[in-house]
Amino acid sequence: MLNVNLAEKQLILFDLDGTLVDSAADLFRAMNMSLNALQLPLVTEAQVRVWIGKGTSIFCRSVLEHLTGEVDAAQHQLLLATFLNIYNADPCVETQLFDGIQAFLDWAKAQGKTLICVTNKPEVPARMIVDELGLAGYFADVIGGDRFEERKPHPRQLLHCADYYQAEKSQMLMVGDSSNDVEAARRAGIDCIVVSYGYNHGENIQDCRPQRVVDDLRELLA
Repeated sequence: MLNVNLAEKQLILFDLDGTLVDSAADLFRAMNMSLNALQLPLVTEAQVRVWIGKGTSIFCRSVLEHLTGEVDAAQHQLLLATFLNIYNADPCVETQLFDGIQAFLDWAKAQGKTLICVTNKPEVPARMIVDELGLAGYFADVIGGDRFEERKPHPRQLLHCADYYQAEKSQMLMVGDSSNDVEAARRAGIDCIVVSYGYNHGENIQDCRPQRVVDDLRELLA
């Protein structure tokens, strides 16, 4: 198990969905509204929790694969556009912070850490959620999955942060909930801690051999 010296970490990168916030209820609501608009069968929140985390396009693809057994390109684009229109209009109805997040962010801010939200979610709804939950003052930037061509598990977003903030890899920490976060951090050459309560595509988070798993970020402050 990795014992991270938080005093050495000046640049802390956080995943959003499943790490900072539980957004599954709103993603579920928007998806079923989208499916209803397209006269397609509905899905369950439990299914949505397995499908989210890899970006909106893959989320829509997973839904269609489940419903129809295949993915028609035109139907995929229609569902994606419909979903983004509905979700982006109101992405933070039931979304809320996980336990321990506020305390950890308060601690990090008091310590003068630079905090970045790095998510595969499109940047517009990601920023809306951060603003709605009163977190904008904590983050120097919110980097959505549509800012660069690549998204996690590609390390592009993480490497951008290293370059932009001129941080040594040893000064950086990724905090996430899924194999995407672990792989991105591994490829970027930075430490990574994952939370046990996230989504992780229905897989056991231990399967990707993370450096450390915590049930609550306050464990790191003990």
